[in-house]
Amino acid sequence: MLCVRNLRVGYDQFVLKADFYFEEGSLVSILGPSGAGKTTLINSIAGFLKINSGSIRWKKEDITKLPPGERPVSILFQDYNFFSHLTVEKNVSIGIKPDLRLNSIEREKVFQAIKKVGLNKYTNKKPSELSGGQRTRIALARVIVRSKPLLLLDEAFLGLEPALRLEMLELIMEMAYKENITLLMITHDIKDAIKLNQQIIFVNEGKVNCPIHISKFLNSSDDKIRKYLGR
Repeated sequence: MLCVRNLRVGYDQFVLKADFYFEEGSLVSILGPSGAGKTTLINSIAGFLKINSGSIRWKKEDITKLPPGERPVSILFQDYNFFSHLTVEKNVSIGIKPDLRLNSIEREKVFQAIKKVGLNKYTNKKPSELSGGQRTRIALARVIVRSKPLLLLDEAFLGLEPALRLEMLELIMEMAYKENITLLMITHDIKDAIKLNQQIIFVNEGKVNCPIHISKFLNSSDDKIRKYLGR
């Protein structure tokens, strides 16, 4: 499981506080107003932010002090962090080795990951030559080759049209089940959370609530949640 205990991160007047856990294989949506601390939370889990106190454990292993590259985490941002001058194949290959010096086994792994997302005909294309949905698929292929069990999404589908957004969510869910990936997804669209149909972490004014099921969240009597939902 992912276990975040007595986490404190921040400075001056903003300090994020979190204490929660959830089981391996969970699909978790992170919701809350802008500026509430959602990105701070996943950046802390990924190791991009230094925490003030507390601990982060994955399967009972303390990863709090591990550098980002040694954590069991892949993170997918809205811009996907592509290298525009590199081909699809090389952008995915970076997920294994940044210097792109892959052996034959690793190159086959890259090809199979690209094939899994249905873009094996585009290996020599560059990101600028692909559609929004295709770029998302390539980013997911890079997640697959990294073989990390914890996937963090930070508004990765922002700006995609509704039908394409739904398609990408379904692809993420399929990949999570097949690869036994645990997902934490920041989103401002409640429809995303409803589609995942699992747990919600609500973040408000730096306070991270414990995960609850989407059905309980939608019917919550908590004033802050109701205000967020416009009720």
